[in-house]
Amino acid sequence: GMFSDIPQWVLALIALAVVLTVNLISVKIFGELEFWFAIVKVGALVVFLCIGIFLLVTQHPVDGHTPGPSLITDNGGVFPNGLLPMLLIIQGVVFAYASVELVGVAAGETENPEKIMPKAINSIMWRVGLFYVGSVVLLSMLLPWSSYKAGESPFVTVLSNIGIPAAGGIMNLVVLTAAMSSLNSGLYSTGRILRSMAVHGSAPEFTGAMSRSQVPYGGILLTSGICVLGVGLNFVVPAEAFEIVLNFAALGILATWGMIMVCHLLFWRKTRRGELDRPGYRLPGSPWTEIVTLAFLASVLVLMYADGGAGRTTVLCLPLIVAALVAGWYAIRGRIGNPTKADV
Repeated sequence: GMFSDIPQWVLALIALAVVLTVNLISVKIFGELEFWFAIVKVGALVVFLCIGIFLLVTQHPVDGHTPGPSLITDNGGVFPNGLLPMLLIIQGVVFAYASVELVGVAAGETENPEKIMPKAINSIMWRVGLFYVGSVVLLSMLLPWSSYKAGESPFVTVLSNIGIPAAGGIMNLVVLTAAMSSLNSGLYSTGRILRSMAVHGSAPEFTGAMSRSQVPYGGILLTSGICVLGVGLNFVVPAEAFEIVLNFAALGILATWGMIMVCHLLFWRKTRRGELDRPGYRLPGSPWTEIVTLAFLASVLVLMYADGGAGRTTVLCLPLIVAALVAGWYAIRGRIGNPTKADV
């Protein structure tokens, strides 16, 4: 398509520059941009769901196959290759659902969180159900699983098979906006998290710096610096860069969720002892929900190791990461809880 002539790392650098500029100017423009990114993403999914449902209802053949549930049953059922490949794919999918916990970050900036947060969290569930599960079910009823190939978006496969020629280009644009959006919200949240850590003495002091338009530019610039390292990685090893970053991101995500679960278990224990009150809006099935989740997270680690390649290397880096965290803790232990100059 139109992007194939430009090297990947150049595109990545341009995207970073755009998103960084927007994040440094003001929260308002960030929100505006995020709004349009989301509209493009959701719009594309809705259009695809409509086309898919239309094909399904009219029984319009796609690539010589009549759409319907029979495409699933005739091609080996829900897990045609057995359960193991499905489990191995989970590590790649963990990445896609990773930002749901940012609801917690947003809770700190919300008025009446006890009213708004339950609504937001419950609506996440049906959205994920509709968009993710819905589109996967639809894709599997439009073509047999063997027609979908690695390296081509399954949506493009379907659309090009019913003769929409520009499908590839349009979908690439959507994928690009989705990537920009995740970079955008990533810079936003990391900047905010680093700022609150700096205020409590557990991040470098410069990340607590705020601009006149209330943007934590220190943290945003630090995060961008890390992103530039990623662009450099893409320049050096274009083929493996994505794998490496994806696996490290998966580790970070597993660690974040592990921490959330452990904190919630400790919170639950304190409420049992009567030291704290549990809110009316609760995690169903505590403490078993957390224990099952922790076991699941551990199993993803095991699968990453078993998968070999970049996944195994990443898991083997764990002791190094833990050592770095322990060293970091001893280095800043004295400053924790002592408000920095950024507060005053």
